[in-house]
Amino acid sequence: MTTTLQALQTDTPPFDAGEFRRALGTFPTGVAIITTRGPDGKPVGLTCNSFSSVSLDPPLVLWSLRNASKSMDAFQGANGFAINVLAEDQSKLSARFASGSIVDKFEGVGHSDGFGGVPLIDDCVARFHCTTFAQHAAGDHVIFIGKVERFEHGREQDPLVFYKGAYMMLAQSLRELAAQGRVSVKSLIEARAGVYELLLRLACERGEAIDFEAMEKHLADMDAQTERGDMAARALAALEYFSLITKAAHNDVLALVAQTLATLMHHSVMAQANAMPYAAMHQPELTPLRRQMLSCMRARDAEGAAAAVRAYFGHVEHFQRQAGTVS
Repeated sequence: MTTTLQALQTDTPPFDAGEFRRALGTFPTGVAIITTRGPDGKPVGLTCNSFSSVSLDPPLVLWSLRNASKSMDAFQGANGFAINVLAEDQSKLSARFASGSIVDKFEGVGHSDGFGGVPLIDDCVARFHCTTFAQHAAGDHVIFIGKVERFEHGREQDPLVFYKGAYMMLAQSLRELAAQGRVSVKSLIEARAGVYELLLRLACERGEAIDFEAMEKHLADMDAQTERGDMAARALAALEYFSLITKAAHNDVLALVAQTLATLMHHSVMAQANAMPYAAMHQPELTPLRRQMLSCMRARDAEGAAAAVRAYFGHVEHFQRQAGTVS
């Protein structure tokens, strides 16, 4: 038995945290804002998609918060909290309470006091007023279990749903437009060029060494994908490279937009990879432009990075025109 277990441990590939996150992202979740009051009495709130029911008798729910959160002390010291389930038209609230740059997240946001004085966000799909039932350390998070003291769910509106790193409402809307033939490949390329130019400028300003190292490793892996049988994988890897740029920009709102555009581009790229011969799909001219973007990000050269991404998508549009997908 010991020998077998050792063999299994030896054969197990290294755990990839990024792939783990993407796998978790395949499970659609609702979006909620968790609120409480800090020791000074000021309202505290953050966006969360880890909310789940636990028990009906007694009525218990849970959510989790990462250890590094600036709000950890407030929630650990509070007697209770509220879970405000957002509607599909409240994505701006989700982005606001997820932002690390907004000091007073409640400024201009309609809210009132609930059970125990916890702040409640106005016009949500549902709200649960909870007293803190238990707290449990779990890896890099703390799990908060709340006993539901009151609740309401009066608004007739679809909830905001998060799926694969994007709001499902936005992704679905764009996919429907694409299915109706109202999203052209040219407009999609133009949109991606504009979004990624902005993301690259932010990455030049905010990117960290760990972000650039991840891109360097990714480009090295892409260099090995040159055989005909690897073209679909290489095409997807090219999309993933831009996802790494998005992460380096550290802007949650733009990340959602970029992810949705990447989803649409994914379908287009896969269709081409399956239909076109290797010679038509292979675009070696893009490789130095990817490396140029990375070099400019490391050097904090925003103008150079912007020029490289414009050249990149200019070449992509030229390729699509030759392939007959752009008029």
